[in-house]
Amino acid sequence: MSAPGSSRTPLIAAAGGSAAGTRLTPAVRGRRALARGFTLIEVMIVLVIIGVTAAVVSLNLRDASETQLEREAARLAALLEWGRAESRASGRVAVWRPGAAPEQSDQLPVGFQFLGLPRSIEFPTRWLDGEVVAEVIDQPVVVLGPEPMIPPQRVVLRLHDRQLMLTTDGLGPFVISAASEIPR
Repeated sequence: MSAPGSSRTPLIAAAGGSAAGTRLTPAVRGRRALARGFTLIEVMIVLVIIGVTAAVVSLNLRDASETQLEREAARLAALLEWGRAESRASGRVAVWRPGAAPEQSDQLPVGFQFLGLPRSIEFPTRWLDGEVVAEVIDQPVVVLGPEPMIPPQRVVLRLHDRQLMLTTDGLGPFVISAASEIPR
């Protein structure tokens, strides 16, 4: 029974506690925890985490053709520098010639050729993506050596509606240039 003048004792006893203490049974504690729900700050933190995650993911998503074209340009720049080094080491005149685009969609694309280098070295002759098209600006081929200083040269790479340019001033390595510098 409850002590005279105490209004809280019957509530505690009815909730499963005792008059002397506030011990609750596990069932009552579980019901109170379920009834509580989420606070506004917890919901706001979750929304901020979702927003930050969405922003990071959207920044990391890039156009596949742009990424592929950049990969092809970096690969070609490395291959051209390798060709320059081999031309200087062997003392042979070496050139790089892009292949023509396929005239029909069912034909395999013609890649490119390194001419004048020793046959013991196997250079690649195909693009990673078969739809890449290359064009040497103002010349039929890119001269790779054997002289340490070659003429300034530009190569435009195209994939779908994207394009990049590889340039050299003749002394430095081939570098990828901005699309705004490409002549139309």
